[in-house]
Amino acid sequence: MSTARLLRAWWLALACALLLAGCATPPRTPSAPGAQSWSGRLALNVEGRANQSFSAGFELKGAPEAGELTLTNPLGGTAAVLAWSPGTATLRANGTTRQFASLEELAQEATGAPLPVASLFDWLAGKATPVSGWGVDVSSVADGRLHAQRTTPPPLVDLRVVFEH
Repeated sequence: MSTARLLRAWWLALACALLLAGCATPPRTPSAPGAQSWSGRLALNVEGRANQSFSAGFELKGAPEAGELTLTNPLGGTAAVLAWSPGTATLRANGTTRQFASLEELAQEATGAPLPVASLFDWLAGKATPVSGWGVDVSSVADGRLHAQRTTPPPLVDLRVVFEH
């Protein structure tokens, strides 16, 4: 799989994890003001792109401004680590590291569209903050489930997260 495809797949996993991760477990003790932590499993389907449809375990720590997302394979091994802070975003996977100026730039490169990073954290907190092109269902957050879809711009992106309690 090419680096660009791998990057896109991991970014889509990030989007899914961000959308759904906060619903499964209560936030752990934050390490910094505003920092949060979630873990669980996510499934992502990108219409028409079989290589970008997958499921993974995840651990998300931080806030929209600075954080880290670790994606794990079914055996518990680390598949990728995405980290961001003001002015930079990093993807570490398969022994390589790619740098971006921002999380938004990483999202644009990986998915071909900007992702609502700040709103994703709201969604994880159970707040259905509206975002153009996205629909989110936070009604099952108390049951450890979150569902979000991006309908515009194409392709359709379907994200489902189940959280471990």
